[in-house]
Amino acid sequence: MPSIDSLLTEQPNPTSEKIDRVSTTELLTIVNREDQLVATAVEKEIPNIASAIDAIVEHFQHGGRLFYLGAGTSGRLGVLDAVECPPTFGTTPDRVQAILAGGGDAMWASQEGAEDDTVAAQRDLAERELHNEDILVAISASGRTPYALEAVKFAKTLDVFTVGISCNPKSDLTALTDIAITPVVGPEIITGSTRMKAGTAQKLVLNMISSSVMVRMGYVVGNLMVNVQLTNEKLRRRAERIVAEVSDSTHERARKALHESGGRVNVAIVMAKKDLNAIKAEKTLSDVGDDLWKAIQR
Repeated sequence: MPSIDSLLTEQPNPTSEKIDRVSTTELLTIVNREDQLVATAVEKEIPNIASAIDAIVEHFQHGGRLFYLGAGTSGRLGVLDAVECPPTFGTTPDRVQAILAGGGDAMWASQEGAEDDTVAAQRDLAERELHNEDILVAISASGRTPYALEAVKFAKTLDVFTVGISCNPKSDLTALTDIAITPVVGPEIITGSTRMKAGTAQKLVLNMISSSVMVRMGYVVGNLMVNVQLTNEKLRRRAERIVAEVSDSTHERARKALHESGGRVNVAIVMAKKDLNAIKAEKTLSDVGDDLWKAIQR
């Protein structure tokens, strides 16, 4: 395992070595310029990100689940991405799950020692009955977090496909996982504070993974989220617009279809587009594996 001192993310950044002696505007300009490097670093990893997405989709199609796992900021970013999937894409809560070292309490209060708990890594995955149709995405800015590394090793004993997201090239995580996504963002503005550029890179990668997987699964038509859950007034209005646009119907017809479908946007679209009742619309979707685009083109 590389020493912490040798990690790129632990090196001092010459660009920011005097940030304590500049004006607030100059400080923010330095931070902003460094942040602009992140998107380029992520862009270089698109081939690896695409491979991970294709693998996740394949596992999803066989009933598998996606697990994000990490400690500290990395783990919290996994939580943020996972919890958005049910309301945005209509997935069940178990389909995309996040595992944070230290458990739920670590979301709100730092538990730095949790990242070294290798026993907990195995226990946390075993409790979720991880199996070989699932995919594990381990997130670690350093690529050497013991909790994440042990989780990958345990997953491999179960023949689980693994993906690693880190920001240090040639890390242990890179070597262990089936697909390594490694946006190299360089030294942080505040030395070693990987919640900054490394955290931003990880968030961008996670956004790309979950959103693209859902597009490939047919939960997006055009650029519209057709499985959105109607949990508040904003989303109810959005759903009405989506149904009207995709089905090429009036807003009145869209509202009626949403009501009769029990708020299921994809069912309402088929109802409005093909002039079917809810039961027949459900069957039409079922016959094409819930692929909405295929259903409305039949």
